[in-house]
Amino acid sequence: GAYVLQVKATDADDPTYGNSARVVYSILQGQPYFSIDPKTGVIRTALPNMDREVKEQYQVLIQAKDMGGQLGGLAGTTTVNITLTDVNDNPPRFPKSIFHLKVPETSHIGSAIGRIRAVDPDFGKNAEIEYNIVPGDGGNLFDITTDEYTQEGVIKLKKPLDFETKKAYTFKVEASNLHLDHRFHSVGPFKDTATVKINVLDMDEPPVFSKPLYTMEVYEDTPVGTIIGAVTAQDLDAGSSSVRYFIDWKNDVDSYFTIDATEGTIATNELLDRESTAQYNFSIIASKVSNPLLTSKVNVIINVLDVNEFPPEISVPYETSVCENAKPGQVIQTITAADKDLSPAGQRFSFKLSSEASNKPNFTVHDYRNNTAGIETRRNGYSRRQQELYFLPVVIEDSSYPVQSSTNTLTIRVCRCDSDGTIQSCNVEAIFLPVGLSTGALIAILLCIVILLVIVVLYVALRRQKKKDTLMTSKEDIRDNVIHYDDEGGGEEDTQAFDIGALRNPKVIEDNKIRRDIKPDTLRFPRHRPPVEDNTDIRDFINQRLQENDVDPSAPPYDSLATYAYEGNGSVAESLSSIDSLTTEADQDYDYLSDWGPRFKILADLFGEEESYNPDKVT
Repeated sequence: GAYVLQVKATDADDPTYGNSARVVYSILQGQPYFSIDPKTGVIRTALPNMDREVKEQYQVLIQAKDMGGQLGGLAGTTTVNITLTDVNDNPPRFPKSIFHLKVPETSHIGSAIGRIRAVDPDFGKNAEIEYNIVPGDGGNLFDITTDEYTQEGVIKLKKPLDFETKKAYTFKVEASNLHLDHRFHSVGPFKDTATVKINVLDMDEPPVFSKPLYTMEVYEDTPVGTIIGAVTAQDLDAGSSSVRYFIDWKNDVDSYFTIDATEGTIATNELLDRESTAQYNFSIIASKVSNPLLTSKVNVIINVLDVNEFPPEISVPYETSVCENAKPGQVIQTITAADKDLSPAGQRFSFKLSSEASNKPNFTVHDYRNNTAGIETRRNGYSRRQQELYFLPVVIEDSSYPVQSSTNTLTIRVCRCDSDGTIQSCNVEAIFLPVGLSTGALIAILLCIVILLVIVVLYVALRRQKKKDTLMTSKEDIRDNVIHYDDEGGGEEDTQAFDIGALRNPKVIEDNKIRRDIKPDTLRFPRHRPPVEDNTDIRDFINQRLQENDVDPSAPPYDSLATYAYEGNGSVAESLSSIDSLTTEADQDYDYLSDWGPRFKILADLFGEEESYNPDKVT
């Protein structure tokens, strides 16, 4: 009786004329599944609980027939295709109540060990199934998921299986619809339950170590061959086999230890040094004697314990300095210590002066008892002139057993500081400078010394030049004679080597004298030179003397330079000397200055007629 749809037919006859236009509906094909109302054409389901899983589509043939007319009843037909829509009205069902699975004990965690399937006759999302393990025996070791393509339940392993521990597991799996239709809750629970039994298969397994990780300790410098620990592995299979041990050699570090192949004991193979390597990490492999291919591996960590064998030392090299104006009790350096040994918790370093330095009143060491110490001054001021460097021996001890100590020498340099304690200079050169002399002043002094040395060198070089200049001057005559000699002179006799009187006075009478500046081969009388006339030109006179000396083989190879400061005769400009000038300005005529143009007008006014000169008009 569920409504499906309504069909309607039309008749072209006149509805007012009899029953010709009255239509009656009937089903010719489609029974007993559907029925139709003859008057309204409403189609309804004829059977209850029609199942889509049985038949999905139906074809219904509908006839519409009128009720009268001369031609009798006329009819028309149409076909209606009806498709059933699926609803989630069927629960999933397991085809069997018990599923048996066999799983090897060597199965890996997370691997799929079996599949089960529940059947749901619905379609699409109405057929999606969700699987769950009922809490109980297998909830901790197994898990189940749904394959979205096949809607199968995939059982996976959560923990490893061990045949020797447990050989079988039983648990229940529930399958339910993922999408429920609330209209069909009254039909019943939409889920089903099945039992899964898993049998663990015994497999030949590798040995199993008693621990997942072994940690051991050994003191450094332990004698070679000392046993420091052991590892243990067992074959848990039914037919137990013996186990052999060996180190997994990967690098040279593994050679520091050996292992007994049968007992699994680990011993030292070399002397260990914690300062070189504080920890060793290597692997040990165990294999079955019956099947050497079956092996297992475990990591071993060996920590090397420290033995107090190194004394503490100053952690870093310090550059310590003290001011010359330092006061007693002033801390000039804070020092720390370091120990190559592994210092245990609470270890302390102590600082003190050595016995030979304790009696010297220069510096002291103040131990702060927190592994640091301060170097303090004990004097009121220090002098670089007296001592530039001080060497302070400091003894440092540790608190381990046995106690180790060392003496460390600090070098303290005396420096010049200002009043605030800021270091200005620690150089050795600065010790010998007077107080207050700056670097700039020192550079100026050195520069002056260099300049003086250069002047001295130049002076000596000029003194070494072999030059000799002779300059003869006369107050009566302004003529000069310069004579240059290239060899060493002979004293006063050289004054007679050249008679300069002839140049000074052309009318001089030459005396017949023998030259004494050279050694004549034979005694010769001087040549007779004609007297010079009074009106002889000085140029002709000089040329005459030049020719005579050029042809005279007895003349010395010397040069003479004569300067004549008097005027010759016949100059067009006449004499410009003030010697021949007029004695009075009245005798001079300056009227020609007026003819020289405007530039010489002022000179013409100054040196013109006296009556025409007016000083007030001169600007």
